[in-house]
Amino acid sequence: MAKLLSCVLGPRLYKIYRERDSERAQSSVPETPTSVTSPSSSSWDTYYQPRALEKHADSILALASVFWSISYYSSPFAFFYLYRKGYLGLSKVVPFSHYAGTLLLLLAGVACLRGIGRWTNPQYRQFITILEATHRNQSAENKRQLANYNFDFRSWPVDFHWEEPSSRKESRGGPSRRGVALLRPEPLHRGTADTLLNRVKKLPCQVTSYLVAHTLGRRMLYPGSVYLLQKALMPVLLQGQARLVEECNGRRAKLLACDGNEIDTMFVDRRGTAEPQGQKLVICCEGNAGFYEVGCVSTPLEAGYSVLGWNHPGFAGSTGVPFPQNEANAMDVVVQFAIHRLGFQPQDIIIYAWSIGGFTATWAAMSYPDVSAVILDASFDDLVPLALKVMPDSWRGLVTRTVRQHLNLNNAEQLCRYQGPVLLIRRTKDEIITTTVPEDIMSNRGNDLLLKLLQHRYPRVMAEEGLQVVRQWLEASSQLEEASIYSRWEVEEDWCLSVLRSYQAEHGPDFPWSVGEDMSADGRRQLALFLARKHLHNFEATHCSPLPAQNFQMPWHL
Repeated sequence: MAKLLSCVLGPRLYKIYRERDSERAQSSVPETPTSVTSPSSSSWDTYYQPRALEKHADSILALASVFWSISYYSSPFAFFYLYRKGYLGLSKVVPFSHYAGTLLLLLAGVACLRGIGRWTNPQYRQFITILEATHRNQSAENKRQLANYNFDFRSWPVDFHWEEPSSRKESRGGPSRRGVALLRPEPLHRGTADTLLNRVKKLPCQVTSYLVAHTLGRRMLYPGSVYLLQKALMPVLLQGQARLVEECNGRRAKLLACDGNEIDTMFVDRRGTAEPQGQKLVICCEGNAGFYEVGCVSTPLEAGYSVLGWNHPGFAGSTGVPFPQNEANAMDVVVQFAIHRLGFQPQDIIIYAWSIGGFTATWAAMSYPDVSAVILDASFDDLVPLALKVMPDSWRGLVTRTVRQHLNLNNAEQLCRYQGPVLLIRRTKDEIITTTVPEDIMSNRGNDLLLKLLQHRYPRVMAEEGLQVVRQWLEASSQLEEASIYSRWEVEEDWCLSVLRSYQAEHGPDFPWSVGEDMSADGRRQLALFLARKHLHNFEATHCSPLPAQNFQMPWHL
């Protein structure tokens, strides 16, 4: 009877992974085995085959879940319509509650029938036995057996806790349960006394901004968190996860962040291979509709690096909602997991981000300054200009206030706090982070990210002459035009390198540098073009085109 109850309340089982190559190298990471054997029955298909009773009951419950999601999103309009028609009176609500109760009882009965179907299936009984054993004792052997299965991630046991590192337990300066530290925006009206009267005046605007951010704004900014989209993508996500596990020997793990959110991660270890880049770990930060199963992790994987992918809060197996604070909390536990569980030193970690993932990447670079490098692909400097692009002009004040207070993705500000090597990849046909049309390459916000970074690091070089010539270089729409501008100013790379190395030897590596202070205008132009070319590479593609492995290059450094 206990086993039957476990089958009724157990998670949905999607896939049983096929046996992987037994000759793969074993990882040296403790309690995170890389070689997993599949269930003993060779006749079992890799996709879990439910019995007819479970299959039909699952279909009914899945349909009910979709209808509930649609009802949730349309509830404000439904309530307004019912109110106008007079259907919200007590005489109407009581019969409706009876219907709703009857429907819930029917669905509970369907769930029980599904449990019976699972109980009669030896595959599911074996799975639920392993899952229960792992929850009781998270030994290496139990985890090895559980890794054979892909199931509803909510039931996966936690593998790593944000307080697990001993330094976190002893230090008071680390993150609290309220979250890690973020850079806060400047007040909109500096110098204004924050009196009770002013607070009351601001209250309606603040309430409106909160409602917009937590309803329309968050779903527009992170469409991947919408349940219906995830439901539609489920077959693709399962296929992508199977590829990572079966072909790349990936290892899935659940991390518990300081805010209580559970973060879904996938680690591919290449340290046992002959490729030297396998000793480096690339932590991948996905876009606003990206998942590690089908996202940018494929690029560093093809290039031979060890890779750690993770899903935003509210995406696929990760819980929560993707607000900036939750995003930073998730990134923090991912980096901690890489250092303290996977065994990588910060100097061996590269942060790689695509699109909106630039926020968590720049936060990690700011908070963990010893990481090796940062690569930002198709990212932007600040969210406000892009938000104003898609909203009516009459909403300008509301949009700016909402972004600054609740959705402040200040990538450039965070990146300027990082001292290490940076590479920006600009898509020349980007249709997402341009503020006008894709053909207008100067409206690409990646340009502003580059300019703000160079102006912070080399303020004397990026004075009027340097800023002007870099803008001309950024306007080039082809490699031929870029080379023409570069040769027009007769940039001597050896001279630029000698100037920068001499300054570094004399003053140290910390930015900002005052190099160029006593230099001619032509010299500043040469240095500005040289630095711009080293920090930004063009990729002739649209926003969502996968980045080829040959374009995944380490940033330049002296």
